[in-house]
This record gives sequence, C-alpha cells and structure tokens, in this order.
Amino acid sequence: MTRSEYQRLVDLWRAIGNAGGVDAYVRGQLRERGFVLERKDTAQMSKAQLAAYKKSLKEEAAERRRLKKEAWVAYRATHLVHLGEGIHWSDEADVDRFDHPRAEERAAENELPPFDKPEQLAEALGLSIPELRWLAFHRDAAEKIHYRRFTIPKRDGSERAIWAPLPKLKAAQRWILRNVLEPIPIHGASHGFVPNRSILSNASRHTGAKLVVKIDLKDFFPTISFRRVKGVFRQAGYRDRIATLLALLCTEAPREIVQDGDKELFVALGPRCLPQGAPTSPAITNIVCFRLDRRLTGLAKKLGWRYTRYADDLTFSLPAEHVGAPKLGLLLGSVGRVVADEGFRVHPRKTRVARSGGRQAVTGLVVNGAASPRVPREIRREIRAVLHNLKHGKPLRDGENLHRIAGYVAYVHMTNPELGKSLRKQLEALDAV
Repeated sequence: MTRSEYQRLVDLWRAIGNAGGVDAYVRGQLRERGFVLERKDTAQMSKAQLAAYKKSLKEEAAERRRLKKEAWVAYRATHLVHLGEGIHWSDEADVDRFDHPRAEERAAENELPPFDKPEQLAEALGLSIPELRWLAFHRDAAEKIHYRRFTIPKRDGSERAIWAPLPKLKAAQRWILRNVLEPIPIHGASHGFVPNRSILSNASRHTGAKLVVKIDLKDFFPTISFRRVKGVFRQAGYRDRIATLLALLCTEAPREIVQDGDKELFVALGPRCLPQGAPTSPAITNIVCFRLDRRLTGLAKKLGWRYTRYADDLTFSLPAEHVGAPKLGLLLGSVGRVVADEGFRVHPRKTRVARSGGRQAVTGLVVNGAASPRVPREIRREIRAVLHNLKHGKPLRDGENLHRIAGYVAYVHMTNPELGKSLRKQLEALDAV
C-alpha cells in the first residue's frame, strides 16, 4: 500500500467517524449519490415498472455493499483488528485489571513517551497501522518472519543460535530501546549492555578477593517470555494495548525451519520470548532482573560478599579483608533459591569457585590481587607474537586476520591504555607498509 493510498483510507475513516459510524456514513453516501429509493407497493406496477424498480433496488444494494466493503478496508487500515494466534487484542480502549493503578503517572515518572493509542505508537515508529500489524503479528507456522538465523560457536564447542531482526523491525526495536527501555531504572549491580558500564566495571568490583564464585543462568533469554516482557511495559506505565504491541515487537517464538512440500516453514517450538540478537533484548533482561539483583545484592551484603551481574553471569566475591567463615554453602544454596523464586534456573554445570591461589577471572579479565582488572597474560603474549611475526614478514595463522588483532588490541587498551597505545602504534605501522 502506498502512502497516498494509506492517507486516503485514513481520511475515509475520519469521514466515517464524523458521520456517526459506518451505517450513518453509508446512508448519507447513498442519499448523496441518488441511490436511495422510496419503497413502493409493487402490486400496482406494470412489468416494465417492476423491472425498472427491481433494477434500481439491486443497484442500491450493490452500492451499499461496495460502500461497506470500502469502510471495512478503511477500518483495517486504521485499526489492528487481530494480531495472530493466542494474542488477545481489542481495538476498543479499555482499562485492564492488570494495568498499573497509576499508569500515566508511572510513565511520566519514567519519562516515557505518552502513548494511549496504537496509532500514536505507529506514528512514533514511522509506521502505518498495517505495517505495525505486519511487524507485530504472531503465527505458529509462518512462511516468512522478521528475523534471520545464524549461529556462533560457544566456548564448549556447541553452536549458539542468533536471531537477528531484519531492517524494518530492527529500526523499530532501536527506537524502543532508546526512547522506552533506556529511561527505565535498573539495578546498580547490572553491568551488561548499560551505558558507562562494561566488562571492566563488572570485574573491578571483584579485585582483591579471597574467593570468587561465578554462576550462570540457564536458558536466560528463552526464560523471559512474552508475558514477562509485557509485564515490563505495564509496570513502566503503559496500559494493556500499548504493552501488548511493544512486547510483540520485542519478542519472537523460538522456531525450527521445516520443509513442507516445496515450502519452507518457520514453526514455533514454544511461546514467544526474547530473541538473542534483538537490540532490545539485553535492556529488557536488565529491567526484568531488577528484583533479582536487589535480592542477591542484599544476600551478598548480609553474608559479607560482593555481587554483580553481567547478562546471565552472576559473580560473587569475598573481600580479602573479610574475617570469619566464608559461608560458601549458605551462599550457593540461598542464591539457588532466590534465582528459582525469580523465575530463572542456575546452570548446574557452570558454577565455578576460584581461590586467591589460582587464577580469578571475571568476564574474561583477571582480578587477582589489588591491581585493576587486566587481560590474561596469554592473550597479551599472543598479540605481541603476531605483531612480531608480521613485522618480520611471517604470514598470519589460519583463521587469523588483522581485524581480529585490532579487536584484541582495543581489548587490552580498555584495561591498560599505555600498553594498548603501544600495540596500536605497532599495528598501524604494519598497516602503513
């Protein structure tokens, strides 16, 4: 649908509203166009009169059907109507019992855009209502979806599936991230995908520790379902309809690609959840985890430990100056109960305890001793070796490239700017040759 055609339908629906509804609009148009006939007794009509009268009635009925069909097209262009299997939707605004009791006040406190109607959200996203419906619509089996799938290797050798949104949806998600999600408060213990925080700020909290405990949450993104995401937007201050749309735009069902004859189908394997690859997903996890972070911070403080979270990685550390028993068993047991109570699961094979006598690493950075977090020695040695070999005309190893080396140099620069500058100069000198 072109923009001009969409605007024509918007104007038509506005005219229907001004007329007092579809029936009133249709009656008015019929009168205006001369299709309304005075009903007459046909008993006294001649055959010719009766035939002409019937023809006029048919023409009136046909025009009535055409006008009603056009009104329905205008309605669909300006209303969402239906958003797919299992999604409750009503185009009529209504107060839902699960809405925040002070929704508008809460949205203002969070400095969120004041959306009451779907068309306001669509306009902010630069979309028409049909485009908004197209991006938000859910199908259990779809021939096309708004994501492309690829995999990246995990440390254990398995593959992690990434579902990256296509440009139209990605643009909408980025707008939601900047204007809706980033203003919502998160807990100070959260360091992943937060402005002015990083793996360095996360690791810095755990230097000089007797013990470092790392705990992973299992199936972190899939655990955060459509209903939980909708709850985030409701608690932020949006009512049911806007919260539903925002949650649909930020979630997708995990899918399997199957062949149905000559057609490829994307079949939902479960309910919609946060896709790993959408720009909105990390920010939503931080908001969802606010109470988890608050409870674990309180628990850690009570037992004399420190706590931070980077995405699905929970880190606890016992300061070197701590006096008394570490209460490690109590900590681990209590963490498991809090995590389960908040709707998550601890990965049973990914809990690690590191003592001060061995390497203690947090989000990839070494935190042993009182010194600031640093890149592991073997990575620094590898970078130096590669730069040395390149300087002396030796080729890069298979799978190695200058972009990857530049990334490692930036990684070092983050924790050790002096060394990072030196390595960067060496790399730039090689680039200039």
